[in-house]
Order: sequence, then structure tokens, then C-alpha cells
Amino acid sequence: MDLNNVVSVAALAFVGWRVSQMVLGKVSPETARNLVRDGALLLDVRTVAEFAGGHLEGAKNVPVHELAKRIGELGERTRPIVVYCASGVRSASAKATLARAGFTAVHDLGAMGRWRG
Repeated sequence: MDLNNVVSVAALAFVGWRVSQMVLGKVSPETARNLVRDGALLLDVRTVAEFAGGHLEGAKNVPVHELAKRIGELGERTRPIVVYCASGVRSASAKATLARAGFTAVHDLGAMGRWRG
């Protein structure tokens, strides 16, 4: 295998790995919508400016960098939460923060665009 092929294979492997990281561990859009319909908190962890520019109906905005200090605003730790952001990176971080705080039913939608299914 020549160097160009090795580089191409490595690049494809990296892209595949990044895509899998963004999708694996995420709740399906259909499940997320059902959870919210049944009373789960829909939590947008993007910035205030991003939220003001458009968000999912019914979402509460707590930017991920403020989440730890605003945990008390989220209610009972047993209430299901569906968390989302712009790309899935901040929502994954928020899910981990919530789990460390004792929330037991956190579901990471990932990117807001996944909501429509």
C-alpha cells in the first residue's frame, strides 16, 4: 500500500470515528419527542444568544457553562431530561454534568437538528 492510500484510509477511519462519537449514545429523535410529550424537561444548553435565535418549542435554556451552578432550576433529579445543543458536544458534556449531580434519567438528543427525525 502506498503512502497516499495509507493517508486516505486513515482519514476515512478518522471521519468514521468522529461521526460515531456524535451519534452513539444519543437518544433517537422519536424517543426524545415521546419523552418530552410525557413530561420530560427539554433542556437547551446553547448560549443565550443561540437560544434567542431559535430553539425547540418548550425548551428551557441553561447554557452548559452555567449548568453546574443552576442545577436547582431543573427540578427533581428523577424527572427525565432531554438535553440538546447545536452539534452534540455541549449536550454530551451537560449529560455528564447532570449525571454527576445525581440526575437519573438524562437523555442526550445531541444536535438540535435531529429533533425533526
